[in-house]
Amino acid sequence: MAELTTLARPYAKAAFQYALEAQDLSGWAQQLATLAGASQYGTMADRIASPSLSAQQQADVLIEACGDELSQPVRNYVQLLAQNKRLILLPEIQQLFEAFKHAQEQSVDVELTTAFTLADAEQEKLAQALSDKLKRKISVRAQVDEQLLAGVIVKAGDLVIDGSMRGRLEKLAKAINS
Repeated sequence: MAELTTLARPYAKAAFQYALEAQDLSGWAQQLATLAGASQYGTMADRIASPSLSAQQQADVLIEACGDELSQPVRNYVQLLAQNKRLILLPEIQQLFEAFKHAQEQSVDVELTTAFTLADAEQEKLAQALSDKLKRKISVRAQVDEQLLAGVIVKAGDLVIDGSMRGRLEKLAKAINS
């Protein structure tokens, strides 16, 4: 995994720099997500890694699968990746591009897992508190997990805050059993 990330980093950085200069970070992010998804769908991973296809054919297969979703600069980028035998890196490139984009925009995606559905006002209040704490713009994605019993689990990048009743009970059980 670390090797793939190391190989993908210069390609993600180059794509990010181009998108930043073209003022199209969102467009590139969306197109890279489409490419990453298409490259892993069904037998596509085998086809774009097939030694029986030329680099141009591999790029064409992937570009055709994405249809009109890709701009010309992104199509050129796919062809460059194919020439360098790096199409397999598209998922890692997409993840790194998103990380660069979030750092540039000083934003973070936050996943809230609660025991029950939060009212919009509660969710906004929690998002504002997280925004103040992390000093970043927050994009919240909420989900419900009834097994939490009560409380909330917040995941923001590498940060995980487990304020759930289930988490507290597990900590208590570990302390008792130690």
